[in-house]
Amino acid sequence: MKTEQEYIKDLSEIRLMMERSTKFLSLTGLSGILAGIYALAGAYFAYRLFYVNPGDAIYNTLPRLENSDDILNLAFLAFIVLLLAVGTAIYLSSKKATKNNEILWNPVSRRLVINMGIPLVTGGIFILIMISKGIFELIAPLTLIFYGLALINASEFTFKDLKYLGMVFIILGLVSSYFPGLGLLFWAIGFGLMHIIYGIYMHLRYEK
Repeated sequence: MKTEQEYIKDLSEIRLMMERSTKFLSLTGLSGILAGIYALAGAYFAYRLFYVNPGDAIYNTLPRLENSDDILNLAFLAFIVLLLAVGTAIYLSSKKATKNNEILWNPVSRRLVINMGIPLVTGGIFILIMISKGIFELIAPLTLIFYGLALINASEFTFKDLKYLGMVFIILGLVSSYFPGLGLLFWAIGFGLMHIIYGIYMHLRYEK
């Protein structure tokens, strides 16, 4: 006869197997921490490149973006940050999946990418439209809001805690839209600080 502890262990293993078949669990806390560091570095370089006077920079987020070269430089900087964050996440997730004898690209991860990609692509197109109209002050709020929506969508296919991070991003984006001059600051808080905090939380809760 099995003891109560053995039954509990069996149930835990069954639950884990079910989660692995319906959830993408190869995300790592370290990838979130590194993504936050990349974002903070990107925000720092944007600050140095596009603020005019350090004294009034805190409330003049995009004072020089009337120049097409500045827009291209900022877009290139954002692309580098995104490339580093995504590349790191894929690499670390691949290592974790290999360690757990799992396949990284499977039906669950495909659903995750699709559901996360829809808000991101929609937001990206909308932001390009705003840029074409010269509405630069809404770039930071829109990136925060659409990324938050993407995280909430993705939480259905991975760790549920991701939903709360998504809500924080949406709130930051809405507040940022009310204070457009502080866009870069809110962007750094969201993509930088919140990613680092969430990455540490993920590591301590699921990877220790």
